[in-house]
Amino acid sequence: MPKVFLKTYGCQMNERDSEQVSRMLIERGYEMTPNEKQADVVLLNTCSVRDMAEQKALGKMGLLGRMRARKPEMVFGFLGCMAQSRGAELVRDVGHVDLVVGTQKFHKVADYVDQLVRRKEALRDQLLEDVRYSIVDVEEEEGSQESIREHVLKQSQCTAFVSIMQGCNMHCTFCIVPATRGGERSRRIEEIVSEVRGLVDRGVKEVTLLGQIVNLYGRHEFEKRDGKSPFVQLLEAVHAVEGLRRLRFTSPHPIGFREDLVRAFAELPKLMPHVHFPLQSGSNRILKSMHRAYTAEKYLGLIDQLRGARPDMAFTTDIIVGFPGETAEDYAATRALVERVEFDNAFVFRYSPRRDTPAATMENQVPEEVKEERNQDLLGVVDAFAKKKGEALVGRRVEILCEGPSKTNPDRLTGRSPGNKIVLFEGAPRHVGEVFDVAITRSSGFSLYGDPALLS
Repeated sequence: MPKVFLKTYGCQMNERDSEQVSRMLIERGYEMTPNEKQADVVLLNTCSVRDMAEQKALGKMGLLGRMRARKPEMVFGFLGCMAQSRGAELVRDVGHVDLVVGTQKFHKVADYVDQLVRRKEALRDQLLEDVRYSIVDVEEEEGSQESIREHVLKQSQCTAFVSIMQGCNMHCTFCIVPATRGGERSRRIEEIVSEVRGLVDRGVKEVTLLGQIVNLYGRHEFEKRDGKSPFVQLLEAVHAVEGLRRLRFTSPHPIGFREDLVRAFAELPKLMPHVHFPLQSGSNRILKSMHRAYTAEKYLGLIDQLRGARPDMAFTTDIIVGFPGETAEDYAATRALVERVEFDNAFVFRYSPRRDTPAATMENQVPEEVKEERNQDLLGVVDAFAKKKGEALVGRRVEILCEGPSKTNPDRLTGRSPGNKIVLFEGAPRHVGEVFDVAITRSSGFSLYGDPALLS
């Protein structure tokens, strides 16, 4: 059977979608390969959140397209958010692309690849430059949120992502996601719990629940019970799965943190004390222009509440600098808030105009050189606090879940602390999948290093 090279750009949701596609292709007999030069089928699962991600995918596809000269029967396809946004124009503009599949049709990818492979095999001896046959499917599909539920687990894999919903209704003025992912659609709690049980039966110890705005799960489909939102009901149900050791979720929105969710961090011991808490800006004027629906004061109040529930809470965040109309005073407010919170880490992005979003046509677009200056300045602030947070753990024992060999140094093992910090240490294969304490001996800022003497 043909070999498939699948490359993923963007967030964990995209990684999870790619995993589903891989599972379906493997079930059809296809072989997944990390070597693009061996591929018969090339699929790029794309991201549209920033222009750079789109340009990387387009550039990669352009380079890979050169392989068609020696193997004209190859299949090339775009999947995901950029595919949803651009649709048929990708076939028009990238001459060798055969397949474009949007965000609600991942479950159709294997069918479409089959069609294209069979057609090209039948035409192998008569392929001409002007022979074009392509498949474009970016239509909406009811119930698509239920289609991302299968997993490809590697040997000894002990962590997994579980998709609980699709889409977003927030319509932030800078964001293209509602256009590429559609409106909010949530899976049923029973379906999600069943998936988690299956993962635990296969050796998974930690699951991360995924959604575009994960803590708004089920708000349109399901009712509150005993004053608890559908999301908190889901957390409690997953928490009760026997054998599960750790529970996380990403990415939430500040408006979804109500009293019941804050309380859950104090009441559910498997729920790890880490929140990825997107800020975007510390200026109320810019937050309003972004349609973020909270103020800097509200955001700081939630930080205090969460730290009250779990004093060891770790916070990471997303921040955009150079949003249209952002003045030096607005940026200073963002910088001050970052210093006030002391985030464990932050992803800082220069504002990138996305087509068909309100912010793209706003007046007072910030010059690129100003964006870059603010970006570098804020990264310096974030890095200093990350270093401070890491150094504070040196000399202490930290519980980790060992996930396996480090990606950068296979001679070391890696795991994550409850606060989601990477811990590297020397160990043996028997430690993979186990939860235990490691003594932290040093910190590099974003990674911690442990003492192997504690391992038995």
